[in-house]
Amino acid sequence: MPKLILLIGLPGSGKSSLTRSMQRSCSNLIVISTDAIRATLFGNEAVQGEWLLIWREVGQQFQQAAQRIQQGGGKTAIYDATNAKRSHRKEVIALARSIGFTHITFLWLDVPLSLCLQRNQQRDRQVPEEVIHRMYRQLSDAPPSLREGIECLIQYRKPEMAGKPDDCTEE
Repeated sequence: MPKLILLIGLPGSGKSSLTRSMQRSCSNLIVISTDAIRATLFGNEAVQGEWLLIWREVGQQFQQAAQRIQQGGGKTAIYDATNAKRSHRKEVIALARSIGFTHITFLWLDVPLSLCLQRNQQRDRQVPEEVIHRMYRQLSDAPPSLREGIECLIQYRKPEMAGKPDDCTEE
């Protein structure tokens, strides 16, 4: 039963930090990251590049992950991307279902905008502030919901928990 965790959060919310921490705790976790895909395709994760090329690679990696899980090479794939737009989340869900993912969880790092902006300033690769503000509006206008056709929605609201799953307990 292939499972997918779809991360949702602004740049600077802790998605990639959380993913790395989860990988240390769960060695058979399969990570699909748009940053890693951009680095492979364009030589640098900061290069946004043509979305169609990135999306095609996301689809291939989802397919590989589902096959690996079905063959016993893991239990869960995690998709590390901002996923701020509902329409994009809908496309990801449709792709995942068509490939055979049977259980999809949204893991929303609902970190305050001010903290994301502060963290962004401390990064080597900064996202333009207007982009973060736009994504914030997209998430505010269409927050993640179970009605999007998923099995589980986990929302981290405490900023100190974002990117630090060791501090969290599963309920």
